Amino acid sequence: MSTIRELLVELTGTAEYADAVGDDVDLAASGIDSGDLVRLVLLVEQRLGVEITAEDMERLHTIADYERFVAERSVAGATGGA
Repeated sequence: MSTIRELLVELTGTAEYADAVGDDVDLAASGIDSGDLVRLVLLVEQRLGVEITAEDMERLHTIADYERFVAERSVAGATGGA
């Protein structure tokens, strides 16, 4: 299970939602509420050590978006932002 899916399980309290939603499905359209989306951003920041700006949030709609974002930021951080 991907890291983002694991965080979704923590947010929803069940693996059913995280298992059912596809990687490219818009999370807001799939039934997750806006409060949980904000909590997801906070969990990603806290657990994965990446900063997500308001501008970043506008581009993060799917599990795949979050996974790519985290991977890009992790690589950038490991190479000193280069």
